[in-house]
Amino acid sequence: MRSSRPQPRSRPAVETVIEAVGGEGDGIAPGPLYAPFTLPGERVRLAPGGDRRDVVAILEPSPQRVEPPCPHFGACGGCALQHWDRPAYLAWKVERLAGTLARQHIETEMLPPFAAEPQTRRRVALHARQGRKDAARVGYKTRKSWSLVEIDVCPISDPRIHAALPDLKRLAAPLFEHPKSAPTLHVTVTDAGLDVDITGVERKSGGLSADARVQLAETAAAADFARITLDGETAYQARMPTVRLGPARVGLPPGAFLQAVPQAEAAMAAFVHEQAQGAERIADLYCGVGTFSFHLAEVAPVYAADGAPEAIRALTAAVATAPGLKGITAEARDLVRRPVLAEELKRTDVVVFDPPRAGALEQAQEIARSGAARAIGVSCNPATFARDARVLIDAGFRLARVLPVDQFLWSPHIELVGVFER
Repeated sequence: MRSSRPQPRSRPAVETVIEAVGGEGDGIAPGPLYAPFTLPGERVRLAPGGDRRDVVAILEPSPQRVEPPCPHFGACGGCALQHWDRPAYLAWKVERLAGTLARQHIETEMLPPFAAEPQTRRRVALHARQGRKDAARVGYKTRKSWSLVEIDVCPISDPRIHAALPDLKRLAAPLFEHPKSAPTLHVTVTDAGLDVDITGVERKSGGLSADARVQLAETAAAADFARITLDGETAYQARMPTVRLGPARVGLPPGAFLQAVPQAEAAMAAFVHEQAQGAERIADLYCGVGTFSFHLAEVAPVYAADGAPEAIRALTAAVATAPGLKGITAEARDLVRRPVLAEELKRTDVVVFDPPRAGALEQAQEIARSGAARAIGVSCNPATFARDARVLIDAGFRLARVLPVDQFLWSPHIELVGVFER
């Protein structure tokens, strides 16, 4: 039976000028028409289609256009903006951040951005598809598709991930015993070696067989990986994966959240540490494994809370590796359903919050009611940050300054650290 839903009409090819770059990294032409891998001011020929068009030709390239460093760029869906020169690309990200704040009628001092360099990304999610018996195909998804682009280089990633790609392909080979398996290898570079958490393996049929698990462990041992886990369950471990967070050495739970670029983490932690100076008591909410907690505990006693019990256990265990701190009290707590109340913050003068992409609305409402003099928000989503910032500003805070953080190189994403004062 033919669908009665009206189909979008295909319009003819067109020559046009790109006016801006949109939020997903596509160029925008009058219409509006959206075209990937184009830049402001370029005259282009676009293929027939709807609102989103393929580019047939760049007729007049922008002087800001550069040669992409990756041979997979354009097919791989991981990067959108390798063709844009660095100063213009960074300026666009900061302008987008300022525009997002402006939609909530927020103005602030915008500090010079932190910009990640190539070959610094320590965390990647590699998708695997069945290949040869001894080696799967491993790579990233294509743009707006589930198809796979098999990669042999990745200029954003730590060189230790590049070097391990052949071993990761061998590691994924025994994961396809069930046809519904679509594994993803979450690879993290740690001080002890690579930590790989594998998700997407069909488990209803009993999971991997004993033979597949043996093959997995043998491949991991030959590659000298630190640990392999299947949805958090340890399948192989030679060493506990650890990272240094300030003065502490933290053993990572399987699949634990960690900032993607260690240099970005260091820049954000140093900024948060600086902005917390003078505090007598600090709350670190959505603390994870202690990205900021250990730095903050050099300033004042810290109450740390996060919804992941395994992260809190890792943080608590790591306190013993960092003598001389002012003290950390950690609690596993769902900060959406049970935010830290204003009354609980009455002796706290600085509150740090680093929520997931959904933001911290419920917690922001309690911070707004509290007597805290400063709040420091860390965010990977400027839209939810702006929403939460409006709650704080309406309660008497002002957003004094923002540090933009370009941690996800050549993507449209921008992160930030914002400092509120009253």
